[in-house]
Amino acid sequence: MEHTGSSYGLWTLVVLNVAIFVMFAFSFFKPASARDWRSFGAFTAFIVALFVEMYGFPLTIYFLSGWLGQKVPGVDLLNHNAGHLLELLFGWGGDPHLGPFHILSYLFIGGGFWLLAAAWPVLYEAQRQKRLAHTGVYARVRHPQYIAFVLIMFGFLLQWPTLLTLLMFPVLVLMYARLARSEEQESARRFGQAWLDYACRVPRFIPRLGGGA
Repeated sequence: MEHTGSSYGLWTLVVLNVAIFVMFAFSFFKPASARDWRSFGAFTAFIVALFVEMYGFPLTIYFLSGWLGQKVPGVDLLNHNAGHLLELLFGWGGDPHLGPFHILSYLFIGGGFWLLAAAWPVLYEAQRQKRLAHTGVYARVRHPQYIAFVLIMFGFLLQWPTLLTLLMFPVLVLMYARLARSEEQESARRFGQAWLDYACRVPRFIPRLGGGA
């Protein structure tokens, strides 16, 4: 996923990385409804914007070059490692791939994909049986797949923040929140009291501490 050369314009890597992460997410999320495709499309747009700057054209670096030149004088801003802006600005030094923000990013990204993988079989089985998904990770939160997308995007922001993805992130979080509410209204109409009981027990996005659901 990483490249330590001093040039961009690596559009093959852009396409390859976008394809890997989008298909990996698709394999766990498996969008079916129009709502699913909207949420997956938003995630895909974020991934495309990320890797275009990571390997294609470093728009953020160019836009902030004057300010960065003052903050970190003597650093070759067109070296690929300079794109790890948090490690650069906090002055961790050494290989940015071993820096704390990069390592933390892997935890968020890995956790997000794990959550997608854990949520899908529960949701699939519930849809197959035409019942409410309420077991597994759905016993802790009502919308694990939306949470997973947010975790993955936040992880990438820690690893490679750009102006565009920083602007996109809160917009997409708001979009997922609205999609979740729309989904809940549909579930309430479809499952009635079973949904109301479930919603009383299980938080929407943030799991309760402790063993109880």
